[in-house]
Amino acid sequence: MDHGSEPDAVSGVAREHERPAKLTMKAKRPTDSGSEPDTVSGVVREHERPAKRTGKAKRPMDHGRTRFVTGFLVVPVALYVVYVISPYAQAFYIAFTNWRGVNANPQFVGLENFQRLLGDNVFWKAVSHNLLLLILMPVLTIGIALFFAFLLNSGGKGGTEGIWGSKFYRVVFFFPQVLAVAVVAVLFQQVFRPDKSGMINAPLIALGIEPIGFLSSTSVALWAILGVLVWQAVGFYVVLFSAGISSIPRDMFEAAAIDGAGKVQLFFRVTLPLLWDTIQVGWVYLGIAALDVFAIVWVMTAEHGGPDYSTTVMAAEIYRNAFQYFKFGYASAMGVVLFFFTIGFAALALRLSRRERIEF
Repeated sequence: MDHGSEPDAVSGVAREHERPAKLTMKAKRPTDSGSEPDTVSGVVREHERPAKRTGKAKRPMDHGRTRFVTGFLVVPVALYVVYVISPYAQAFYIAFTNWRGVNANPQFVGLENFQRLLGDNVFWKAVSHNLLLLILMPVLTIGIALFFAFLLNSGGKGGTEGIWGSKFYRVVFFFPQVLAVAVVAVLFQQVFRPDKSGMINAPLIALGIEPIGFLSSTSVALWAILGVLVWQAVGFYVVLFSAGISSIPRDMFEAAAIDGAGKVQLFFRVTLPLLWDTIQVGWVYLGIAALDVFAIVWVMTAEHGGPDYSTTVMAAEIYRNAFQYFKFGYASAMGVVLFFFTIGFAALALRLSRRERIEF
């Protein structure tokens, strides 16, 4: 066959020995620094690829954003340190001294104030009252608020619609939150009066029944305080839980009602699980309020925690020792104990009430 003739083919296929040899490895040839990179099948040679970056270089905008955010945070953080962290630190320091509020150089006494607390019967009586409020106040407030919130939002036809005038009722329930705590205390002083001018005892006296000493009986006074605290707090949580129930899709209630669920089942099987996060937050807030209660007790009761310390609480004892007995070091030790009680309760409540979140 001549060199310039056409290639011999069988069925249009070139002979095997006349096909170009396959490229089995990349040939390496030197290139000038300014020449184009040699490629095989459009792939840049491995040794000519640019080295990978090991880290992201910060853009100028990132530095500007950091300065912008830092500039906004400086003032709030400084105010928080001065007006929150600093008083806490000072209270912890004063708790280890015998400072009386007037001497310029308080004497360091170590753990003496805390040792005195162990034998202070009035303080431990106050602790027991706070613990009672801590248990009952959240339970009663959340239970009553959930009941009314569910009726307002699902008490209508078929258990899937709110009742008529629900918005008006929310305003009525929220009204106690508008009143100052001192006003509430003075108001219930008149309600609980043991004579004919008392709102509760007046009908009892008219019926010939002996009046009840709500604030003068050592066995009843603390329960009267608890009732006032629940009355004041329940309206806020009715509104809070109503907002949570309103955010639940109506389709869930309608589907459960179609399956034959009654109002009780709708509450426990649909409303309660989907409202659990809101209830958890409310429980923590109410627990902290029960530990920090002060104004209601101080204004309403005789002898500011009486009679016979039957209604006193830790906050009242802190105030009494600091501003009546001028034992600021001892009062600060009580404050430190109250601080750890509050932090411990919040952490424990969040831990025990933790559960898998339901998305809807």
